[in-house]
Amino acid sequence: MTESTQTRGFENVPSPFCGIASDDLKIEVEGRQVKVLNNGDAVTIPGFEQPITDTVPRIAGKPATLDQAVARAAEILKSARLPVFSGFGTDVSETRAALSLIDRCRGVFDQMRAEGGLRNLLVLADSGWMATTLGELKNRAEVLVSFGTDIELNFPRFFERFIWTKETLFGGDTGKREIIFIGRAPAGLAAIAPDGRLPKVIPCAQESLPEVAAALSALAKGARLQAEQVAGIPVAELQSVVDRLRQANYSVVTWAAGQLAFPNAELTVQQLCQMVATLNKDTRIAALPLGGQDGDRTASQVCSWISGYPTRVSYARGYPEYDPYHNGAARLLASGEADTLVWVSSLSLTPPPVSEVPTVVIGRSGMRFESEPEVFIPVGVPGIDSAGHMYRCDNVVAMPLYQIREAGLFKASDVLRAIEQALGTTV
Repeated sequence: MTESTQTRGFENVPSPFCGIASDDLKIEVEGRQVKVLNNGDAVTIPGFEQPITDTVPRIAGKPATLDQAVARAAEILKSARLPVFSGFGTDVSETRAALSLIDRCRGVFDQMRAEGGLRNLLVLADSGWMATTLGELKNRAEVLVSFGTDIELNFPRFFERFIWTKETLFGGDTGKREIIFIGRAPAGLAAIAPDGRLPKVIPCAQESLPEVAAALSALAKGARLQAEQVAGIPVAELQSVVDRLRQANYSVVTWAAGQLAFPNAELTVQQLCQMVATLNKDTRIAALPLGGQDGDRTASQVCSWISGYPTRVSYARGYPEYDPYHNGAARLLASGEADTLVWVSSLSLTPPPVSEVPTVVIGRSGMRFESEPEVFIPVGVPGIDSAGHMYRCDNVVAMPLYQIREAGLFKASDVLRAIEQALGTTV
């Protein structure tokens, strides 16, 4: 790290914005302005370089002190029958503080991207899976199958950091790795091998992915399909994929559940996991669910430690109750069961949904609203304005986040704790 009176430089900075937690960014900070100099991408650059626009809390759109905003938020929660908390682009300490407040006011915890995560969680809870880590992928994989997913869309540096690496622990030639896309072709060029080899792409419509996953699972079990094609794909081609996975010493099947946007997508994920389990009788193969942008996996992890459940947890009865349907924020607000919305998001600029109930926002500076919330408290970003920790998409590594800027912004965890304290004195 180098530093001068005007500009400070930072190297090996971890990104809190991408699920693969790239930790090699070179950053320059001048005053409040942050600039990514090296190793940035379409996710990390806007995440770091978003300018600060709000530094003062607002009540009903009018400037207020922090104490006034905290008192008003506590007043709203004090009178609420069932407050729902959502958003949760947060780090570890912020999620812990939020869950403590939710417990205190008997609210409901949900996440803005819970639907995608639940497509994985429902499978994990029902039948389990044989999953791997990004480190194992980097060091061992011979074949990677991406199912229904454009990996570069959410993880632009995935191939650079985990596939086409120069070295592995075991001396494998990463340039010979094979990449297979099923259902969705990559939009960029990152999946092209260093020697110019193109990835194999087996196209099919998204609505046909369940059929293809079921066929792959059946073929892995040795079944003979009474059809020549599945969703327009020759059965022989699907059989060749299964055969290649069985021949490989180590292969990985990956998907981003958020991109599997069709009804009952968890059943498709379950078929992929069954294929992986079946092929493990003959070789080494593992699943790698991708996700975790803007703290999604971090919030789920912390909620699991504290409540025993990963998301959509209600404390309305004084103890945690998990229900992936009934505890959804959108449903609770639409039905009128929830009478307050608290939106917590220090990493993402995604605003809360427009709602008729009183809304409290503890959000990143620069967040814009279609309808001004009753209370808005702008907060700093973990990994920029404060230190913290976040989890990668494989759930095994807690990445440290570092403070690289002094902007005078409040920490979301401090704001949440202040609101909880104020609940004890609010009339």
